[in-house]
Amino acid sequence: MEIFAYQAEQNSLYKKYLSLLKTDLNKVNSLTDIPFLPIALFKSHKVICGKTPPQVIFTSSGTTGSTTSQHHVVDPRFYLDIALRGFASFYGEIADYCVLALLPAYLERKGSSLVYMAQEFITQSQYSESGFYLDDLSGLSKQLAFNQTHNIPTLLIGVSFALLDLSEQFPQDLSNIIVMETGGMKGRRKEITREELHSTLKTTFRLPAVHSEYGMTELLSQAYSTGNGWFNGSPTFKVLARELTDPFSYVSPRKTGLLNVIDLANVDSCSFIATDDLGLIDKNGAFQVIGRLDASDIRGCNLMVTDSI
Repeated sequence: MEIFAYQAEQNSLYKKYLSLLKTDLNKVNSLTDIPFLPIALFKSHKVICGKTPPQVIFTSSGTTGSTTSQHHVVDPRFYLDIALRGFASFYGEIADYCVLALLPAYLERKGSSLVYMAQEFITQSQYSESGFYLDDLSGLSKQLAFNQTHNIPTLLIGVSFALLDLSEQFPQDLSNIIVMETGGMKGRRKEITREELHSTLKTTFRLPAVHSEYGMTELLSQAYSTGNGWFNGSPTFKVLARELTDPFSYVSPRKTGLLNVIDLANVDSCSFIATDDLGLIDKNGAFQVIGRLDASDIRGCNLMVTDSI
Protein backbone atom coordinates (compact mmCIF):
# COMPACT_ATOMS: atom_id res chain seq x y z
CA MET A 1 0.00 0.00 0.00
CA GLU A 2 2.96 2.31 0.64
CA ILE A 3 4.33 1.64 -2.85
CA PHE A 4 0.89 2.26 -4.37
CA ALA A 5 0.63 5.63 -2.59
CA TYR A 6 4.14 6.56 -3.76
CA GLN A 7 3.56 5.59 -7.39
CA ALA A 8 0.10 7.18 -7.50
CA GLU A 9 1.85 10.48 -6.83
CA GLN A 10 5.30 10.11 -8.41
CA ASN A 11 4.51 8.15 -11.60
CA SER A 12 2.94 10.73 -13.92
CA LEU A 13 1.45 8.14 -16.29
CA TYR A 14 -0.03 6.04 -13.50
CA LYS A 15 -1.33 9.20 -11.84
CA LYS A 16 -3.14 10.18 -15.05
CA TYR A 17 -4.52 6.65 -15.41
CA LEU A 18 -5.94 6.78 -11.89
CA SER A 19 -7.40 10.20 -12.61
CA LEU A 20 -9.16 8.93 -15.74
CA LEU A 21 -10.63 6.11 -13.67
CA LYS A 22 -11.73 8.69 -11.06
CA THR A 23 -9.97 6.65 -8.39
CA ASP A 24 -10.48 7.93 -4.85
CA LEU A 25 -7.10 7.22 -3.27
CA ASN A 26 -8.62 7.37 0.20
CA LYS A 27 -10.78 4.36 -0.67
CA VAL A 28 -7.91 2.16 -1.85
CA ASN A 29 -7.42 0.02 1.25
CA SER A 30 -6.61 -3.46 -0.09
CA LEU A 31 -4.84 -5.16 -3.00
CA THR A 32 -8.08 -5.70 -4.91
CA ASP A 33 -8.87 -1.96 -4.67
CA ILE A 34 -5.71 -1.06 -6.58
CA PRO A 35 -6.16 -0.32 -10.31
CA PHE A 36 -3.59 -2.21 -12.40
CA LEU A 37 -1.90 -0.43 -15.30
CA PRO A 38 -2.50 -2.10 -18.73
CA ILE A 39 0.78 -3.60 -19.88
CA ALA A 40 0.25 -2.21 -23.41
CA LEU A 41 1.14 1.25 -22.09
CA PHE A 42 4.80 0.16 -21.84
CA LYS A 43 4.76 0.17 -25.65
CA SER A 44 3.55 3.73 -26.02
CA HIS A 45 4.62 5.60 -22.88
CA LYS A 46 7.54 6.03 -20.52
CA VAL A 47 6.50 4.33 -17.28
CA ILE A 48 8.75 5.77 -14.56
CA CYS A 49 8.58 7.58 -11.23
CA GLY A 50 10.11 11.00 -10.72
CA LYS A 51 12.66 12.58 -13.02
CA THR A 52 15.74 10.41 -12.38
CA PRO A 53 17.03 9.26 -15.79
CA PRO A 54 17.14 5.50 -16.32
CA GLN A 55 20.52 3.78 -16.37
CA VAL A 56 19.27 1.04 -18.69
CA ILE A 57 16.24 0.48 -20.92
CA PHE A 58 15.04 -3.10 -21.35
CA THR A 59 13.09 -3.86 -24.53
CA SER A 60 10.83 -6.73 -25.45
CA SER A 61 11.26 -8.93 -28.50
CA GLY A 62 8.94 -8.33 -31.42
CA THR A 63 8.41 -9.06 -35.07
CA THR A 64 9.77 -6.69 -37.69
CA GLY A 65 7.87 -3.43 -37.66
CA SER A 66 6.01 -4.17 -34.43
CA THR A 67 6.08 -1.85 -31.44
CA THR A 68 8.08 -3.23 -28.51
CA SER A 69 7.74 -2.56 -24.80
CA GLN A 70 10.31 -0.44 -23.03
CA HIS A 71 11.11 -0.67 -19.34
CA HIS A 72 13.11 2.29 -18.02
CA VAL A 73 15.18 1.02 -15.10
CA VAL A 74 16.68 3.57 -12.72
CA ASP A 75 18.89 1.11 -10.81
CA PRO A 76 19.93 -2.01 -12.76
CA ARG A 77 22.02 -3.22 -9.81
CA PHE A 78 18.84 -3.43 -7.76
CA TYR A 79 17.26 -5.53 -10.52
CA LEU A 80 20.18 -7.96 -10.40
CA ASP A 81 20.08 -8.16 -6.60
CA ILE A 82 16.35 -8.95 -6.75
CA ALA A 83 16.95 -11.60 -9.42
CA LEU A 84 19.68 -13.28 -7.37
CA ARG A 85 17.59 -13.24 -4.19
CA GLY A 86 14.53 -14.49 -6.04
CA PHE A 87 16.42 -17.43 -7.54
CA ALA A 88 18.01 -18.26 -4.18
CA SER A 89 14.60 -18.43 -2.52
CA PHE A 90 13.84 -21.47 -4.71
CA TYR A 91 17.20 -23.08 -5.53
CA GLY A 92 19.87 -21.73 -3.21
CA GLU A 93 22.80 -19.50 -4.15
CA ILE A 94 23.51 -19.23 -7.87
CA ALA A 95 27.24 -19.32 -7.10
CA ASP A 96 26.88 -23.04 -6.38
CA TYR A 97 25.74 -23.79 -9.95
CA CYS A 98 27.45 -24.04 -13.29
CA VAL A 99 25.18 -21.81 -15.39
CA LEU A 100 24.78 -22.65 -19.08
CA ALA A 101 22.53 -20.23 -20.99
CA LEU A 102 20.99 -21.19 -24.32
CA LEU A 103 19.26 -17.95 -25.32
CA PRO A 104 19.90 -17.35 -29.04
CA ALA A 105 16.83 -15.23 -29.81
CA TYR A 106 17.65 -12.95 -26.88
CA LEU A 107 21.39 -12.74 -27.54
CA GLU A 108 20.75 -11.65 -31.11
CA ARG A 109 19.18 -8.35 -30.05
CA LYS A 110 19.91 -5.57 -27.58
CA GLY A 111 18.03 -4.73 -24.42
CA SER A 112 17.02 -8.18 -23.16
CA SER A 113 16.42 -8.23 -19.41
CA LEU A 114 16.72 -12.04 -19.48
CA VAL A 115 20.22 -11.87 -20.97
CA TYR A 116 21.11 -9.19 -18.40
CA MET A 117 20.00 -11.54 -15.60
CA ALA A 118 21.67 -14.60 -17.12
CA GLN A 119 24.94 -12.68 -17.45
CA GLU A 120 24.84 -11.89 -13.74
CA PHE A 121 24.12 -15.54 -12.94
CA ILE A 122 27.13 -16.56 -15.01
CA THR A 123 29.32 -13.91 -13.36
CA GLN A 124 28.29 -15.03 -9.87
CA SER A 125 28.89 -18.73 -10.62
CA GLN A 126 32.01 -20.29 -9.11
CA TYR A 127 32.43 -22.45 -12.23
CA SER A 128 34.60 -21.07 -15.04
CA GLU A 129 32.71 -23.33 -17.47
CA SER A 130 29.59 -21.17 -17.09
CA GLY A 131 28.65 -19.20 -20.16
CA PHE A 132 26.34 -18.42 -23.08
CA TYR A 133 25.80 -20.69 -26.06
CA LEU A 134 24.47 -19.04 -29.21
CA ASP A 135 24.54 -21.83 -31.79
CA ASP A 136 27.25 -24.19 -30.54
CA LEU A 137 24.91 -27.02 -29.59
CA SER A 138 27.70 -29.59 -29.93
CA GLY A 139 29.88 -27.73 -27.43
CA LEU A 140 26.95 -27.32 -25.06
CA SER A 141 26.12 -31.02 -25.31
CA LYS A 142 29.71 -31.96 -24.43
CA GLN A 143 29.73 -29.61 -21.42
CA LEU A 144 26.42 -30.99 -20.22
CA ALA A 145 27.70 -34.56 -20.55
CA PHE A 146 30.80 -33.66 -18.53
CA ASN A 147 28.74 -31.99 -15.79
CA GLN A 148 26.30 -34.90 -15.71
CA THR A 149 29.08 -37.47 -15.37
CA HIS A 150 30.94 -35.51 -12.69
CA ASN A 151 27.80 -34.55 -10.72
CA ILE A 152 28.44 -30.81 -11.10
CA PRO A 153 25.37 -28.82 -9.98
CA THR A 154 24.19 -27.29 -13.23
CA LEU A 155 21.46 -24.93 -14.40
CA LEU A 156 20.68 -25.06 -18.12
CA ILE A 157 18.38 -22.11 -18.85
CA GLY A 158 17.09 -21.84 -22.38
CA VAL A 159 14.43 -20.53 -24.71
CA SER A 160 11.98 -23.26 -25.73
CA PHE A 161 12.83 -23.59 -29.42
CA ALA A 162 16.56 -23.85 -28.70
CA LEU A 163 16.04 -26.53 -26.05
CA LEU A 164 14.01 -28.50 -28.60
CA ASP A 165 16.81 -28.10 -31.16
CA LEU A 166 19.28 -29.42 -28.59
CA SER A 167 17.02 -32.34 -27.69
CA GLU A 168 16.64 -33.38 -31.33
CA GLN A 169 20.29 -33.09 -32.27
CA PHE A 170 21.86 -34.26 -29.02
CA PRO A 171 19.48 -36.42 -26.96
CA GLN A 172 21.30 -37.42 -23.77
CA ASP A 173 20.96 -38.13 -20.08
CA LEU A 174 20.59 -34.87 -18.14
CA SER A 175 18.85 -36.37 -15.14
CA ASN A 176 21.24 -34.65 -12.69
CA ILE A 177 20.81 -31.22 -14.30
CA ILE A 178 18.17 -28.52 -13.80
CA VAL A 179 16.75 -27.78 -17.25
CA MET A 180 14.76 -24.55 -17.12
CA GLU A 181 12.74 -23.20 -20.04
CA THR A 182 11.82 -19.55 -20.37
CA GLY A 183 9.04 -20.14 -22.91
CA GLY A 184 8.59 -18.86 -26.43
CA MET A 185 9.25 -20.18 -29.93
CA LYS A 186 10.09 -16.66 -31.21
CA GLY A 187 8.82 -17.56 -34.66
CA ARG A 188 11.43 -20.32 -35.05
CA ARG A 189 9.02 -23.22 -34.50
CA LYS A 190 5.32 -23.96 -34.34
CA GLU A 191 3.87 -23.03 -30.98
CA ILE A 192 3.07 -25.98 -28.71
CA THR A 193 1.70 -26.24 -25.20
CA ARG A 194 3.96 -26.20 -22.17
CA GLU A 195 2.85 -29.78 -21.43
CA GLU A 196 3.96 -30.94 -24.90
CA LEU A 197 7.28 -29.13 -24.56
CA HIS A 198 8.00 -30.64 -21.15
CA SER A 199 6.97 -34.12 -22.25
CA THR A 200 9.41 -34.00 -25.17
CA LEU A 201 12.29 -32.65 -23.10
CA LYS A 202 11.71 -35.13 -20.28
CA THR A 203 11.83 -38.02 -22.73
CA THR A 204 14.90 -36.96 -24.72
CA PHE A 205 16.89 -35.76 -21.70
CA ARG A 206 15.64 -38.43 -19.25
CA LEU A 207 14.50 -35.74 -16.84
CA PRO A 208 12.25 -36.22 -13.82
CA ALA A 209 10.90 -32.69 -14.43
CA VAL A 210 11.42 -29.57 -16.53
CA HIS A 211 11.61 -26.29 -14.64
CA SER A 212 10.26 -22.96 -15.88
CA GLU A 213 10.94 -19.27 -15.33
CA TYR A 214 8.22 -16.62 -15.68
CA GLY A 215 9.29 -13.05 -16.20
CA MET A 216 8.84 -10.23 -18.68
CA THR A 217 10.43 -7.02 -19.87
CA GLU A 218 8.07 -4.90 -17.78
CA LEU A 219 8.92 -6.69 -14.50
CA LEU A 220 11.96 -6.86 -12.24
CA SER A 221 10.86 -9.97 -10.29
CA GLN A 222 10.43 -13.54 -11.49
CA ALA A 223 8.36 -16.61 -10.69
CA TYR A 224 9.53 -20.22 -10.98
CA SER A 225 8.01 -23.63 -11.52
CA THR A 226 9.88 -26.71 -10.38
CA GLY A 227 8.15 -28.93 -12.90
CA ASN A 228 4.49 -29.38 -12.07
CA GLY A 229 3.21 -26.57 -14.27
CA TRP A 230 2.44 -24.31 -11.30
CA PHE A 231 4.50 -21.18 -10.70
CA ASN A 232 5.27 -19.54 -7.39
CA GLY A 233 6.48 -15.97 -7.19
CA SER A 234 9.65 -14.76 -5.52
CA PRO A 235 9.18 -12.76 -2.29
CA THR A 236 8.51 -9.51 -4.24
CA PHE A 237 6.07 -11.11 -6.73
CA LYS A 238 2.35 -11.88 -6.40
CA VAL A 239 -0.40 -12.63 -8.94
CA LEU A 240 -4.15 -11.99 -8.96
CA ALA A 241 -6.60 -13.14 -11.67
CA ARG A 242 -9.16 -10.68 -13.05
CA GLU A 243 -12.31 -11.31 -15.05
CA LEU A 244 -11.86 -11.42 -18.82
CA THR A 245 -14.69 -8.96 -19.46
CA ASP A 246 -14.33 -6.77 -16.38
CA PRO A 247 -10.77 -5.65 -15.55
CA PHE A 248 -11.83 -4.47 -12.07
CA SER A 249 -13.34 -7.74 -10.84
CA TYR A 250 -11.52 -10.88 -9.73
CA VAL A 251 -12.23 -14.56 -10.34
CA SER A 252 -12.40 -17.32 -7.76
CA PRO A 253 -9.48 -19.77 -7.28
CA ARG A 254 -8.77 -22.12 -10.21
CA LYS A 255 -11.05 -20.19 -12.54
CA THR A 256 -9.46 -18.86 -15.73
CA GLY A 257 -8.79 -15.12 -15.77
CA LEU A 258 -6.27 -12.55 -16.92
CA LEU A 259 -3.24 -12.16 -14.68
CA ASN A 260 -2.53 -9.03 -12.67
CA VAL A 261 1.04 -8.96 -11.40
CA ILE A 262 2.22 -7.19 -8.28
CA ASP A 263 5.98 -6.60 -8.49
CA LEU A 264 7.19 -4.77 -5.40
CA ALA A 265 10.70 -4.56 -6.86
CA ASN A 266 9.32 -2.31 -9.61
CA VAL A 267 9.28 0.60 -7.19
CA ASP A 268 10.67 3.18 -9.66
CA SER A 269 8.28 2.12 -12.43
CA CYS A 270 4.85 0.58 -11.75
CA SER A 271 4.34 -2.31 -9.36
CA PHE A 272 0.77 -3.07 -10.48
CA ILE A 273 0.54 -4.40 -14.03
CA ALA A 274 -2.45 -5.90 -15.84
CA THR A 275 -0.92 -8.45 -18.24
CA ASP A 276 -2.52 -10.14 -21.25
CA ASP A 277 -1.63 -13.61 -19.94
CA LEU A 278 -4.47 -16.04 -19.32
CA GLY A 279 -4.07 -18.17 -16.23
CA LEU A 280 -5.52 -19.45 -13.00
CA ILE A 281 -4.50 -19.26 -9.37
CA ASP A 282 -4.92 -21.80 -6.59
CA LYS A 283 -5.95 -20.96 -3.04
CA ASN A 284 -2.28 -20.77 -1.94
CA GLY A 285 -1.28 -18.21 -4.59
CA ALA A 286 0.48 -20.54 -7.04
CA PHE A 287 -0.51 -19.89 -10.65
CA GLN A 288 -0.56 -21.44 -14.10
CA VAL A 289 -0.17 -19.64 -17.41
CA ILE A 290 -2.39 -21.19 -20.07
CA GLY A 291 -2.09 -18.75 -22.93
CA ARG A 292 -2.28 -15.13 -23.98
CA LEU A 293 -5.29 -13.04 -24.89
CA ASP A 294 -5.08 -11.77 -28.44
CA ALA A 295 -5.18 -7.96 -28.59
CA SER A 296 -8.20 -8.09 -30.88
CA ASP A 297 -10.19 -9.87 -28.17
CA ILE A 298 -9.61 -7.32 -25.44
CA ARG A 299 -12.71 -5.32 -24.51
CA GLY A 300 -13.79 -2.85 -21.86
CA CYS A 301 -12.14 -0.15 -19.80
CA ASN A 302 -8.53 -1.19 -20.46
CA LEU A 303 -8.69 -0.21 -24.12
CA MET A 304 -10.78 2.88 -23.53
CA VAL A 305 -8.40 4.21 -20.90
CA THR A 306 -5.35 3.26 -22.99
CA ASP A 307 -6.74 5.28 -25.91
CA SER A 308 -7.41 8.24 -23.62
CA ILE A 309 -3.88 8.23 -22.26
